[in-house]
Amino acid sequence: MRTITAFVLPGISEITPGADLVSVILDAAASTPDAALRPGDILVVTSKIVSKAEGRQVAAEDREQCITEETVRVVASKVHSGGVTRIVENKLGIVAAAAGVDNSNTPAGTVLLLPVDPDASARALCAGLRRKLGFDVGVLITDTLGRAWRDGQTDAAIGAAGVDVLLDLRGTSDAFGQEMKATLTAVADEIAGAADLVKGKTSQCPVAVLRGLPDLVHPEGYFGGDRGARALVRPPAQDLFRLGSAEAWREGYAAACRDAGLPEPLWD
Repeated sequence: MRTITAFVLPGISEITPGADLVSVILDAAASTPDAALRPGDILVVTSKIVSKAEGRQVAAEDREQCITEETVRVVASKVHSGGVTRIVENKLGIVAAAAGVDNSNTPAGTVLLLPVDPDASARALCAGLRRKLGFDVGVLITDTLGRAWRDGQTDAAIGAAGVDVLLDLRGTSDAFGQEMKATLTAVADEIAGAADLVKGKTSQCPVAVLRGLPDLVHPEGYFGGDRGARALVRPPAQDLFRLGSAEAWREGYAAACRDAGLPEPLWD
């Protein structure tokens, strides 16, 4: 029977620009005997501390402007009593509320942008940890995302190194001998969600360790496939839900006007 253990690394204080996250993580792991890292461990790191270390905390009186600047494509928007929620595709190809721009756990008047390249950040962190530890570990960088068809949020992987992000079971047989044709498990997102259960949102524990899945951790030179966590982003050609319902209706109406030789409507 497989046993999986998840625990946080204690004692990580506020991260400032230029912080050496390798040293921060190793110092935290060394501070408690029970937290000593082992071969095959997967370190799950909240994107907030990566962003802070990389100087992605920016002054912004207007969070909405920052969201606009990080947006590549508007998927859907909804006006409500609290303002406007914008679901957009950001520069990383991730579809998320507010483009991943965050104003929690950051001083008033500032916001946190996501790392410029979370996979590159994960690779650098993974390589540094392996160099100091002398054995293989995996690294996931995570952020909190909503789900299109389910209420609530969960953590998901936006950066990965040294660890599988997808487990492809297509072509294998189930318990009844039937061939599985569609099962592609997002193991990196499952690990991210499990780690968030111990990290929490308000406990100021930004790094967790998940132990018990060494078969997902790979040696030097393997970084979760050529694209890391980017492989989790569905290609546009396979996306059946590129737009929200209102946006899709408007786009279709405008296309019909063009086909009929009529002027396109000007939406407010």
